Order: sequence, then C-alpha cells, then structure tokens
Amino acid sequence: MTTARDTVLGRIRDALALAPVPDAPVRRAYRTGRTLPDDERLALFTDRLVDYRAQVRTCAAEGTARTVAGALREHGARRIGVPAGLDRSWLDGYDGEAEEDSAAVPAPRLDALDGVVTASAVSCAETGTIFLDGSPDQGRRALSLVPDLHVCVVDLSTVETGVPEAVARLTPDRPTTLISGPSATSDIELERVEGVHGPRTLVVVIRTDV
Repeated sequence: MTTARDTVLGRIRDALALAPVPDAPVRRAYRTGRTLPDDERLALFTDRLVDYRAQVRTCAAEGTARTVAGALREHGARRIGVPAGLDRSWLDGYDGEAEEDSAAVPAPRLDALDGVVTASAVSCAETGTIFLDGSPDQGRRALSLVPDLHVCVVDLSTVETGVPEAVARLTPDRPTTLISGPSATSDIELERVEGVHGPRTLVVVIRTDV
C-alpha cells in the first residue's frame, strides 16, 4: 500500500530526475580568524546576552558550584535535571534534588523539573549565541528546551568573536542547538512573550579563567 509520504517523495525524485540541480560552488568570502582580548570578548558577549534578557554571572572555576547554586536558589529550583556527563562538582553547593537525564525519560516528564544545568560547546560573542552539541555534559536537546529555567556554564576560552570562528569549532555531524537568550516570541500586537518554545529564564555562568 502506497502512503502519502511515498507519493510525495516519489514526485520529488521524479522532478529532480527531470531537472537535476547543477553543482554550484559555495562562496566563502566571509571574514574569518577574528580575535579579541579576553576582557573585550567577555564584555561583548555579556552585552549581547543581557540585551537578549539573559542573566549573566561571572566567576572563576573554583567558584562554579557556589555560583550555580546561587542561581538555582534565586529561582527556587528545588528539583533539576542534569545530563549524564555533567561535572558533579558543579552541584556541590546545591541542596536540592538533581535527576540524571537519559533517553529513557519521556520528554513530557521533563516539564516537572524546576530547571536544568548544562555545560556548553562553544559560544559567539558578537551574537550572544551559545552552541550546545549534545555532548555528555550538555545532554539531549529536550533537556535544555523543556524545563523553564536553564543554567548554562560557559568557559570564556570557548567564546569566539564571530560566527565563522564559532562554527569552525563545532563537529559537523553532531546535533547542534543554538541559544540566544531565553525563549521568546511576539504575538500579533508585538507583545513579547517568553517561555513559549523553550526556557523562560536563561542564566549564563561564565567562568573567566578557563
């Protein structure tokens, strides 16, 4: 029995056979290799994050647990989800319940969590964008999208100046999630609504010495 999907895909294949798309060179003349001193890169990244209404906290590596715990406490997060590969020392100052996520946990159950703590892969200072690539310390995409609070730890050494520099550090075949501030959209009257497609609150903990 032929399904609607088979029919649609068959028509696409037929159309491509009749009018094949010629290979075309991809121009890559954009700027690459840009750098900024650490203090300027941190200032630019922070400015963009705050503009997106993210909350930013900076600390040294030894203050990670204290800073993460403070963010969770401030937002009343008593039950959080964490990816399997997260550095558990980051939670040493947290006195709530931390549940390790896995693919076996149904996504709807994540909605019962008060928040989530993850690491990050790379970030872009110019756009204030954080990239998650599904590594063990970042977890699956649902974990960072369903809970209403996301506390994301970013090492300053992983913050690149521009988009080309940031993308160059990614592994192409990994599932990449781009985060630019808390989830937000606008209704027909241009009223900003947060938390529709992801966390309502994003707290970025930037570790300035790693």
